Parts: sequence; C-alpha cells; structure tokens
Amino acid sequence: MPLPQILAFAILAAMMGLFLWGRLRYDLVAILALLASVVAGTVPVKDAFSGFSDDIVIIVASALVVSAAVERSGIVELLLGKLSSRVKRIRWQLMILVTSVTFLSALVKNIGALAMLIPAALKMAKKSDASPSVFLMPMAFGSLLGGLITLVGTSPNIIVSRVREDITGEPFGMFDYAPVGLGLAITGIVFLRFGYRLMPRDRRAAPTMGEALDITDYMTEAEVREDSPLVGLDAAAFRERTEDSVEISAILRGTTQAKIAIDTAQIEAGDLLVMKGDPDALEAAIARQGLTLAGQDRAAVTQTRSGDIGVIEAVISGESLLVGRSAQRLRLHSRYGVNLLALSRAGERRIEGLSETRLLAGDVIVLQGPLDLLPVQLRELGCLPLAERTMRLGSVRHGLTPVAILGGAMALTAMGLVPVAMAFFGAAALMMLTGALPLRDAYDHVEWPILIMLGALIPVSEALQTTGGTDLIAGWLSSTAVVLPPWGAVALILVAAMAVTPFLNNAATVLVMAPIAATFASDIGLRPEAFLMAVAVGAGCDFLSPIGHQCNTLVMGPGGYRFGDYARLGAPLSLLVIIVGVPLIMLVWPV
Repeated sequence: MPLPQILAFAILAAMMGLFLWGRLRYDLVAILALLASVVAGTVPVKDAFSGFSDDIVIIVASALVVSAAVERSGIVELLLGKLSSRVKRIRWQLMILVTSVTFLSALVKNIGALAMLIPAALKMAKKSDASPSVFLMPMAFGSLLGGLITLVGTSPNIIVSRVREDITGEPFGMFDYAPVGLGLAITGIVFLRFGYRLMPRDRRAAPTMGEALDITDYMTEAEVREDSPLVGLDAAAFRERTEDSVEISAILRGTTQAKIAIDTAQIEAGDLLVMKGDPDALEAAIARQGLTLAGQDRAAVTQTRSGDIGVIEAVISGESLLVGRSAQRLRLHSRYGVNLLALSRAGERRIEGLSETRLLAGDVIVLQGPLDLLPVQLRELGCLPLAERTMRLGSVRHGLTPVAILGGAMALTAMGLVPVAMAFFGAAALMMLTGALPLRDAYDHVEWPILIMLGALIPVSEALQTTGGTDLIAGWLSSTAVVLPPWGAVALILVAAMAVTPFLNNAATVLVMAPIAATFASDIGLRPEAFLMAVAVGAGCDFLSPIGHQCNTLVMGPGGYRFGDYARLGAPLSLLVIIVGVPLIMLVWPV
C-alpha cells in the first residue's frame, strides 16, 4: 500500500476516534483532520478549502434558513396542531412525525420534507416537555427511508438510474424503487416506533442565556378584528381555542375602554383583549384568532421596513423613568419612538389595560421599535436589556408565503429543472426578500459549526479517492464477491455502500460504487439491476454518522446530538435494512 493511502486511512481512523471520544467538538475535529491532511500531502493546499463551495454546505445552510421561515409562518404547526393536541404520549407523537416525514420524502426531496417538519417536532417537544432529540433523529432516519421509495426522493436514486441507462439503455423509472423502498420504509417506521428508546433522551441543543431566564408569564393586549372567529364567543371558548395556553384577564370595550365582566361577556369586534401567557402562545393566538396586537398601527412599525423592526426584553431598573408611570402617561411612543407590547410582573395578575398599567422597578417589559433605535432608548429610559432570546411577539406572519416558496423549490427539483442546491439557495433568498424571515434572523438560524465541519471534511474524505484508496476497496470487494452466492454478493455491495457513505457522502458513494457494482455483475454473468439497487439502498441509508447525508447533519444542532449518538439507533436499523433489503431486492430484481 503506497504511503499516501496509508496516511489517508490513518487520518480517517484518527478522526473517527476523536469523534467517538467526544472530548473535542466536532467542528474542531474536522479542522484538525483537514490540517493533518494538508500537512501529510493527501489534500493539496490549493484544494484545502474546496469543501466550503460544495453543494452539501449550501443545501444544509439554505435548508436551515427555509426551515426557520416555515416555522415562523406557523402553517405546519397549525396543520399538525389539532392532531398533536389529541396525542399526548411521546411514542405516538413520534409515529405521527416519522410517518409524515417518511411518506412526504417519497414525493419531494427528503431534505425538503425534513426541513418542513422540524419546526413541528420542536413545538411538540416543547408542549410535551420532552427533549427534541427524541423526535429529530428518528425523523431524519425516516426521511432517508422515504427517499428510497421514488426516483426523486434522494440523489443516489437519480445517479443510479443514470448508471443503469449507460449500461442497459434503460433508466430506472419513477416508481421502480417503490417495491423495495416501501418495504424498507414500513419496516423502518415500525422499528423506530419502539427503537427510539435506544437513543440518549437527554440530549438538548445548547441553551442560550435567554432560555435560561424562562420568563413565560407575559401580559399583552390585542384588538378583535371584524373577521375574527372570536366574535360572539366567551372567554371560556377562547381558552379552549388556545388549548388553555392563553388567558383573558380583561375585556376593554368602546372609546372609554370600559371593563366588561369576563365570565358572562361575549367578545365583540373592536374589543381590546388583555391576555396573559407564554410569548409564543400569545403570538400564535394573535395570528390565528383574527387579532391585531396593540401598537402595530403606530409609526414605529408602519414607517419602518419590517426587517428593521425588532423587539427586545428589558427589566426596569430602580432609577428608570418608567417607575410609577404608565406608557400612556409617559407618551412612550410619541416621545421615544417605541411601543410597549407586553409586561411580566412576578406574582401578580393585572387586569387593567397595558398602556394604563403603572410600571414598577423589576417589571420585565417587551419593547418594539427600529433596531437601530432600541439600544439608545433603553439607556435613556433606564432599562436593562436581558440576554438575547428569540421573540416573535409583534412580528409579521406571512402565512402561506414560506410554504409556497418551499413548495416551488421542491417542485423545481422534482421536475429536474433546477439542482437541489440552487433551488434551496434561491428559496432562502426569497424568504429574506419577502420578509418571511428577516435577514438578521436568517443568519442567527444557520448552524455555523456544522457548516465548518462539512466544509473541512469534504476534502478529507475525497483524499481517500484521490490516493487510490477507493480502488483498493473496490478490488477487495471484487475478489471477495466472486466466491459468494448471488444473494451474498448483493449483500456485500449493500454493506459496502453503507460503510463508505459516512466518508464520501451519499452522492459520491454512488459515483464510486455503482460502476464497481455494475462491472462486477457483468464479470460474473449476472444482471446489474439488483446490484445497482443495493448501491442505491446502501448509499441512501447512512444511519451511522451525521456527515454522510445532509438530513442527519440538519438535525445535529437542534437535537444536541454527539457524533456517537447516531450509531446507537442507526446500527440496529442498518442491520434491519440489510436483513429485509437483500431478500426484497432479490425478489423484485432477479439476477
């Protein structure tokens, strides 16, 4: 074995060891592997940073932005909300999510299906007080299994189809994958229903300082619009519609803002509802129940571009100008150009209108205004900003716009008109252009450590190919497979594709393995279809690492997973795919 091959294998082995050790963060391990490859000469200096221009980096970054915009719209949450509210047990919530993403992945690119449903999983986890890690990895694995069902589900299927066309003159059709893919998908769903217990269930994304504050008891007020579904209902019906997550503490009516008895009054158009609850629940209630947040028609919002409007949480200090005064008396908007959106006061339930409430030292308030003005005004008012936390109260929901953009991107990729990377990159740009996701929020939602890991590892994995390591593996496979029965040869090709995918990513694995499989089948006088199908299944089923497929990478940050976590659930699932997949392939595609 030449020295470059020895070095390439040694660096990969050391890298895997550091990943499994877990004492160094994954992006730092990837950086060290890249530096070692450059020093060893297995990666040329001029190619050291080529990985950062690879499609997978663009796909993952864009998918994170698109997913954030879809989550912000609340559409998926609304669609699954009714169902999830009736299903309380985690294992059945998991079944809903995994089944949905699996069969959606058969119709569209699996990365797009997963990006669409991640927000719903995060909402379910929060409502169930469960770690998102319980849902996200099984969903990623389900999306990989769903991608096996059709030609457009995942890139390996398309590449394998082209290889078959080059060999036989006939490509695989849209549903030629379905008999094998459906069998494996259903098997995988059943396994994940019970097998999720193999995962570490305490993994969580690193908490922010804002999340550590955990301020949930806010009061805000909103006006009932003419088209609101709340008109004619009472406070009890309102609580039912918001799943008891928001409480009406007062109803103010007419120009005099007279208080109406909550227990007996019916809500009318024009009423001002004083509500109390979690910021996310308040925001969802305002968006879904036909309400207009107080202050949204003021100049701080209407005369500033939506992307330049923001909200900030702050605590009122003892020396603040606000102490003992109300927002109305201080003329907070006309003097300072900011709107008071919400108030949280520990241990007290307020029933008067927000603008008339006398503020006290220690109150936590939410102010809205131009982002370049808020820090200055906070200092002038004597308020101390809290640690940054995502707050959507007072932001604009764009309804179906993000879903329409994502749907258009997936349709273009399904029809083969636009590559996946360009489609998702364009979708991310449109999300920001339309205001579905403000530019600042878009950058905040990108998982930069994961992109660093991907960009650094791509040239490291390619070194295995450029040094001839893959040819060495191919020769070993050929010499081993000739002594095996046909089913054993198919199994060997499937296992080899599974084993190589974490190092080369799925598309590169197919490009390397498919010609090897086809040539091997021809040499021993067998039809190539079963072997090509084994390559497609093996390359599409990377359940052992976060780097072989972008779906696994996408959930790593939100799920708080470590590198070694994937094998705990993925190893038995991989074994199950081999046990079920080989007979299915042999049955559907006789050799």
